[in-house]
Amino acid sequence: MRVVRDAANPETRPKAIQFFKSEFELDYILAALAKPYIAIMDGITMGGGVGLSMPAAFRVATEKTVFAMPETKIGYCPDVGASFFLSRLDGEMGAYLALTGDTLKGRAVFEHGFATHFIPSRRVSNVLESVSALDNVASIEKPSQEDYYKRVNQIIEENSTEVEHREGLESELVGAKRAAIDYAFRHDEVEKIYGDLKALTEHSDPTISEWATTTLESLNLRSPTSLKVALRAVRSGKTKNLLQALNMEFQIALACCSGATPDFKTGVEAVLVQKTRGRPDWSPSTLEEVTNEKIDEFFNGKYITEKDQLEIPEPFASNPIYKPSRFALPTEIDIRDMVVGSHATSSGSGIKADELAAKFDDLYRGKMGVKEKVREVVARKCKTIDNKDGNRVWLQWVHTPTAPQ
Repeated sequence: MRVVRDAANPETRPKAIQFFKSEFELDYILAALAKPYIAIMDGITMGGGVGLSMPAAFRVATEKTVFAMPETKIGYCPDVGASFFLSRLDGEMGAYLALTGDTLKGRAVFEHGFATHFIPSRRVSNVLESVSALDNVASIEKPSQEDYYKRVNQIIEENSTEVEHREGLESELVGAKRAAIDYAFRHDEVEKIYGDLKALTEHSDPTISEWATTTLESLNLRSPTSLKVALRAVRSGKTKNLLQALNMEFQIALACCSGATPDFKTGVEAVLVQKTRGRPDWSPSTLEEVTNEKIDEFFNGKYITEKDQLEIPEPFASNPIYKPSRFALPTEIDIRDMVVGSHATSSGSGIKADELAAKFDDLYRGKMGVKEKVREVVARKCKTIDNKDGNRVWLQWVHTPTAPQ
C-alpha cells in the first residue's frame, strides 16, 4: 500500500520504483547463489514470498502451504520472476494461474512443480536439523557442489514418505479440468480464452462446465488491463532467461507506477484497504477497450530511463541458474520425450504405460508422486496403439490440445 501511495506522488515515485528494483535484484541474487538454500513454504506463500521461494533449488511444501500469484486481483501483474517460472510450467497452467490468481494448497503445490518436495509440517524441524548437521560435516569433508546438492535432496526425500497418502494426485486441476485449462488458455489473446471458456460452460460434463463458469466469473473480477499484460508477460517469458524476465517485469512495474494504468491504485485501495467485495472500478472496464497499443506501453520501455535496469553484482551476474524443475517431479516435457523416444535415457523404441511409469520411478529413485504424475499425464496426453498381435500396446503422444470430450 505504501508503494502505491509513493507511486501516486511524482516526488515520492522514485521510492516506489526503488522498492521494485531492490526486490527483483534480490530475487535474482537468490537464484544465482552458489550454495543451495531451502525455501520452507509452511504457510501462506504469495507475491513477494513466491519471489523468495521460487529461486531455491529446494522448495518444500507442507499441508499448510497456500500458494498463489494474485496480482491481477489488484490491477497489477505477476512479477518477482513469475514470467520466467510460470511460462515453464506444464501446458497452460502458468497462463491459467497468472490470469486467474487461483490458489493451490498443500500437496497440489508440489504436484504442479512449484515445490520440489512435500513433507508433513511436523517434519520441517527434522529437515532443518539434518541440513545443519550436514553443514558441519561439509565444512570438514568439503564435498563437491553436486554431491552437496544430492545430500540435501536425500535429507528432504527421507522426510517426505507418507503411508496415509491416497492413490493418485490430490490437486483438483487434473484430468478433465486440466485438459480444459490447456485447451482454453492456449491462446495469445485474452478474448479468445474467454470465447473458449464460454463454450465450455455448455459442456455436457458438469465438472468442466462448472469449472468454466467459475473461471469466467473470476476473470470478470480482474482488471482487463492486467489480464492482457499478464498474458503477454507469460508468453514473452518463455523465451527469456531469468534476468531478462525480471527486467521485463521491472518495465511493467515502472509503467504501473508512472501512470500507464490507474488500476494498480484502484485495485490496492479496493481489495487491500477498503476490502470491498465485487468488481473494482477498473479503467478501462472491458477487454475490448484495452488496445494492443496500450499494452505495448508496458513492454516497449516508454517509462524506462538509462538507470532503470536491474544491477546484479558479481559473482551473481555470471553464476549459473539452475532449472526450477531440477529436483521436482518430472515435467510433461520429460514424459513426452520419453514417450516419443527423444529423452536422454530413452531406448528410442515404443514404450508401454507400465514401462513408462517404472522408468521414471527408477530415474527419480522412487520419489514420492512420480508414478502418480506419470499416470495422470499418460491418461490425458497419450493414445494407445495396439500392434495387433496382442503382446504390445504402445503409447502415442497427443501434441495438440483439443476440447475435452
